[in-house]
Amino acid sequence: MIPTERTAPGAPAAEEFIPLLVPEIRGNEWEYVKEFLDTNWVSSAGSYVDRFERMVAERAGTRYAVATVNGTAALHIALLLAGVEADDEVVVSSLTFIAPANAIRYVGAWPVFIDAEPRYWQIDPAGIADFLEAGCRWDGPVLRNRQTGRRVKAILPVHILGHPADMDPIRAVAAKYSLPVIEDATEGLGARYRGKSLGSLGHIGCFSFNGNKIITTGGGGMLVTDDAEWATRARYLTTQAKDDPVEYVHNAIGYNYRLTNLLAAMGCAQMENLDTFVEAKRQIARRYRESLSGLPGVHLPGEADWAHSTFWMYTVLVDDRVTSGNSRDILNALAARKIQTRPLWQPIHRSPAHNPFGSPSCPNSEALHRQGISLPCSVALTPSCQGRVIAALSEALAKRSLPEGAM
Repeated sequence: MIPTERTAPGAPAAEEFIPLLVPEIRGNEWEYVKEFLDTNWVSSAGSYVDRFERMVAERAGTRYAVATVNGTAALHIALLLAGVEADDEVVVSSLTFIAPANAIRYVGAWPVFIDAEPRYWQIDPAGIADFLEAGCRWDGPVLRNRQTGRRVKAILPVHILGHPADMDPIRAVAAKYSLPVIEDATEGLGARYRGKSLGSLGHIGCFSFNGNKIITTGGGGMLVTDDAEWATRARYLTTQAKDDPVEYVHNAIGYNYRLTNLLAAMGCAQMENLDTFVEAKRQIARRYRESLSGLPGVHLPGEADWAHSTFWMYTVLVDDRVTSGNSRDILNALAARKIQTRPLWQPIHRSPAHNPFGSPSCPNSEALHRQGISLPCSVALTPSCQGRVIAALSEALAKRSLPEGAM
């Protein structure tokens, strides 16, 4: 529930705080969690874990799913399954949350950052192809980065903001260079690419169920694949690599990465409402598009004819060539009206935590970061609250619009 302020009798009603994105709990969560507590299956074993895995695998269109404690754990295991080793390189999106780059470093490998394309803001397939074709060389059977000399081992495209990346050309160039594709579909559950669900388009897909995702378990993640051996290996690695659980024999380094039955119970209830949540998101996006399309200096997110976006995070661009302010000025103006927004992530090639040596330049990612601002888009966002956001954004932009001819 969105908190409200108390007002004195007869005083004007205080404006409610409008959060950026909050979970929606409206289904069988209480019932399933109570059932879980009654059964006393509180750890990573239990019927809800199995059920949640089946539900996500069915939705992703894959044969197998392995539940993990969070999406980053799923990415870590996916990289290990793909054979990524220390001092390898993995091609990855620059404009995304930092988790995939961190997971690459967990295995001792290095990220190679690829720019976003300007139309749908996803990783640029042409940029991937150009790096592999012009920036790499064959060393016998091994593909190496010309600058670093390191082996290039995998491609990790990230579907951001609920819209799919253009996967056909990515899969084609991956096949040409015999590279596994790991989809980070964290923000794309419920989205489709040419009629297929995200997560099923690469060799492995990964999801997150963090508190702000389209469905949530509070924390939690999922790895999906059609490869039976990889699925078995994922279960093994995520449960401390137990070869003999009675005698505690472990023949490999494992991880305590399995999801608990409690969180899986919540996930099952959330999955039952996924289609309803996606439609609510798309309705919110439609109203934003209809109301904001005429505003000078605002560029709205598009949807490719081959895509079905969930519009997980509704993000607009503020063109500072048309306004006297920028996206951060707009963010502050809306914050003064008790409306929470946020900028896009710092492109990871600019992060002090990661060394971008050997990566191409990423000017589109930098421009999107500078101009992007995400608007409130919770599943339960009311028409009146959305109207306040639209009015406040319109007012803030009107105050900052440059006179004609000033550009």
